[in-house]
Amino acid sequence: MAKKPKKSATSGGTPATVALTAAGTAFTVHAYDHDPASASYGHEAAEALGIRPDRVFKTLVADVDGELTVAIVPVAGQLDLKALASAVGAKRATMADPAAAERTTGYVRGGISPLGQRKRLRTVLDASASAHATICVSAGRRGLEIELSPSDLASLTGAVLAPIGRA
Repeated sequence: MAKKPKKSATSGGTPATVALTAAGTAFTVHAYDHDPASASYGHEAAEALGIRPDRVFKTLVADVDGELTVAIVPVAGQLDLKALASAVGAKRATMADPAAAERTTGYVRGGISPLGQRKRLRTVLDASASAHATICVSAGRRGLEIELSPSDLASLTGAVLAPIGRA
């Protein structure tokens, strides 16, 4: 049975939580006080929530052979752009222009969720996610994370699982 997102001034619904609720997917929302001076949103989330960084995943948008593509990797590491391109049968990947990523997903940098995006993008989830019962991803706002199973995340986003992260 799906858990409803917590209702409070700090954790109101986002397109990501609305999409999860509509799909009937079990998830938990975790809110924390975001520090605007923070340089690493993912590490900030892991620390604030007391969750190991290998279970907190960041959502990055890359330009893969001219097509915006979402990469979901642990905040404890980095995105391997060559591996991302290879995972989708492409030749080259570079990080997307932040303004294009925000415009296409409907979210702001540091709060881009792989769920509930304005335009559904091709998505690749790092294979390390499958080692965990649940992982956390952005709920669509800085200071708000969603915890759900990696298989539910992959199913809802149509993600391919591939080793795209590196330490």
